[in-house]
Amino acid sequence: MSASSEFAVIERHFRRPPRHADVRIGIGDDAAVLAPAAGMELAVSVDMLVEGRHFLAGTDPEALGHKSLAVNLSDLAAMGATPRFALLAGALPDADDAWLAAFMRGFRALADRYDVELVGGDTTRGPRNVCVTVIGELPAGTAITRAGAQVGDDVYVSGSLGGAALALHGLRGDIALSATVLERVRARLERPQPRIELGMALRGMAHAALDVSDGIVGDLGHVLAASGCSAVMSLARMPADAAVAGLLHGEHRELALACLLAGGDDYELCFTAPLAARERIEAVAGALALPCTLIGTVERGAGLAVLDEAGHALARLPAAYDHFR
Repeated sequence: MSASSEFAVIERHFRRPPRHADVRIGIGDDAAVLAPAAGMELAVSVDMLVEGRHFLAGTDPEALGHKSLAVNLSDLAAMGATPRFALLAGALPDADDAWLAAFMRGFRALADRYDVELVGGDTTRGPRNVCVTVIGELPAGTAITRAGAQVGDDVYVSGSLGGAALALHGLRGDIALSATVLERVRARLERPQPRIELGMALRGMAHAALDVSDGIVGDLGHVLAASGCSAVMSLARMPADAAVAGLLHGEHRELALACLLAGGDDYELCFTAPLAARERIEAVAGALALPCTLIGTVERGAGLAVLDEAGHALARLPAAYDHFR
């Protein structure tokens, strides 16, 4: 660890010359100056990760760097936006050069993958807390929102669900997992993959979407509330992580259901689309090598019902993640 001033930390770890012409002024001034392209709208999102609440103490800093950006890019994916810029703020217990270098390796690797430019931020001493703001762009009027679901729509989810939550239970000692399983699901928890390409492909096809960050029961519930609809979802169709699926029919069923339906940290996309879009969605999923599973139907009314393997509605749904609970 080396003692460093705030400005030395910024210069050493965060500042790079602007790489794009639309970044008129980047890191190093009181504000960034950006020039959005004609005919485009900006999508802006911010997320905070607090040690002990959103990540465990001792989490690999490179993985945390990745995740701090990934969770924000996931929000842009849900809107169908192309990521462009990011701002990074953080409170750190000390200016540990090795920790910061590892964190920025993870952050920059994902930023470079999506051509995201870091244009500003802030640092201070305090309990470890990372806050990222992302700015994306999309053609005017094309943003996918939570409020567009329509009666008769199919409900889809990308990838698989429950693995990240199972990893957290394993790390906390709630359940014994083999080293191989824990390593795999821990990657889902600590290095989620934002579904940017899928989100952009869904523009003009999906009626509504959001990313699954707090569990699909709660997150799909937000779509239904915003859209004034209800939905019926099938447990048998749910794309459970393989380890979670293996626990659904034994003594750990309740834990598996909680991971699958309300575990959070999946960062997959849940979206609704008309029946006429089924072939196009299948084609997109194939092109991206990313499963998009049809898990339910939007109906009239309010609320969400989840049918079990026998077709009966679950009497009680696990509560979605709540940051204040």
